[in-house]
Amino acid sequence: MIVNNSEFLFLFEGTMTNPNGDPDQENKPRMDYETKTLLVSDVRRKRDCRDFLEEKGYDIFVATMNGTKVTMDKKFDAVLKKYGVDGKDVPEDKKIDAILDNHIDMRLFGSAMAVGGITKTFTGPVQISWGYSLHPVDLVKSSSIVTIMNDDSSTFGKMYKAHYALIAHSGSVNKYAAKKTRMSQEDLSIFRKSLVQSMMNNLTHSKQGQIPLMYLEVIYDENFDGYLGDLRRFIKAHYNPETPIRSGNDIKVDFSALSDELNLLKKKGYIKDVILWKSSQFTNVSGLPDAASVDMLDQIKAGR
Repeated sequence: MIVNNSEFLFLFEGTMTNPNGDPDQENKPRMDYETKTLLVSDVRRKRDCRDFLEEKGYDIFVATMNGTKVTMDKKFDAVLKKYGVDGKDVPEDKKIDAILDNHIDMRLFGSAMAVGGITKTFTGPVQISWGYSLHPVDLVKSSSIVTIMNDDSSTFGKMYKAHYALIAHSGSVNKYAAKKTRMSQEDLSIFRKSLVQSMMNNLTHSKQGQIPLMYLEVIYDENFDGYLGDLRRFIKAHYNPETPIRSGNDIKVDFSALSDELNLLKKKGYIKDVILWKSSQFTNVSGLPDAASVDMLDQIKAGR
């Protein structure tokens, strides 16, 4: 059972890649063009986690069926039938049990269900913010032609990538929402590893070049109900604004302000633990908080 709120930071870099194409912009990398900030949605991160865990044998609720996109109603009916709770006389709570007990993504990320006579919203205890680059990003000026496969046809289009981006997501875990979705400590451990390892296993043409660099989590005392808030506010990226950023060697990340804030909370007894996984490739950093080292590359056990 989850009894602690926590907050986390997830940093990764992308070189000559497209971390999150925008279908409204010819699938160009999502950008805030006014600040040249590259953006990555929370949906992209959750999709990676879901796809990876499905490959590991976990039942995933928000997923295709045999490679085909289906409506929520059809997926819901199939799940109820699979677990033998599809009868009209089956109580609603038995159907909800089948959804939550058998689908780790529902326990982690939640979902709104308005199907099969059930109208219920499960707020995900794990919330992930949109990621953004810690510096201005240049897009590759390319007119490469690629084949784009749609649901039932294919066409041709241009391929867009970013030169280099160091991207940070912030997120949180809420103990009260975890009780409602029945998220366990094991679920949380699996989520942490899947956030890192899913990126390493999504080596598509557009996603190659992405490398997870760091996962840091602040686990609050179980009697503390507060949050520090978006942890990215306390990290500072230093770079030469006159020089294009083309690798991690061109940028240094300072965590000193975050360390100071965490030390203040520790003195008040609000923090239980701080855990950290850092890639050996992430070296241009300073001021990292004192934290217990954890291994996010340890293999996730098979779901079945």
